[in-house]
Amino acid sequence: MRRVVNIGRRIELIPIDPHFHDITIGLYRQQTVDATPGRDAPVFLVHTYSHISGAAERIENVMRGMQILGGMLRTADGLLYFPCKSAHEAACRRVFLEACKLAPNTLIEPRPLTILDKKSQLTITVDSTGKGIYRVTAEGEGRGAARRISAIAGGLMKLGEMESIETDTKDTVAFACAQPHDALIGLLLTRAPNVRIVLREEEMEAGRGVLTAPSQQT
Repeated sequence: MRRVVNIGRRIELIPIDPHFHDITIGLYRQQTVDATPGRDAPVFLVHTYSHISGAAERIENVMRGMQILGGMLRTADGLLYFPCKSAHEAACRRVFLEACKLAPNTLIEPRPLTILDKKSQLTITVDSTGKGIYRVTAEGEGRGAARRISAIAGGLMKLGEMESIETDTKDTVAFACAQPHDALIGLLLTRAPNVRIVLREEEMEAGRGVLTAPSQQT
């Protein structure tokens, strides 16, 4: 008789991994008891039902990528979590998706907090001001700098479920946990300028994504 194991609630899925034999990889959210009495901390599992040789190494590679790109930590039993012990579920989904895009032999490094915005030709920088608060600034000769700064700050909010800090320039956002997440901001910043396209692509992928049964995977 097959034993059914509850691996948690699935929050994201890669139906076909182009970097490893087209296996299916899922991201699942679980709850574990924190050291603080009475508090449950969200943890995340990267999982595949495939038993093909090398699948476990591929999952390990994705998890290592999430640790570097998202600044996540790892429990002794192989679950991932953020140092602040908050879920940041939308941001974790993005970290998972970006980690899965990387080929197994790719050198993985945290993303910088500065990018060149191709639309405005401005150099965009995100600076931490403490307590999980980040301010978006721009340098260059592009037009509509204030508008682009506001748009990119809004992109960070949507991708990372961040909060807006009321300012005249709408350039400041914050994590509700009030803790710094520099690596996570660096990753989100690469997608924030084109957030509408990113979200549209995710919706299309979600519509196509199905979980392959264990019996159908090699």
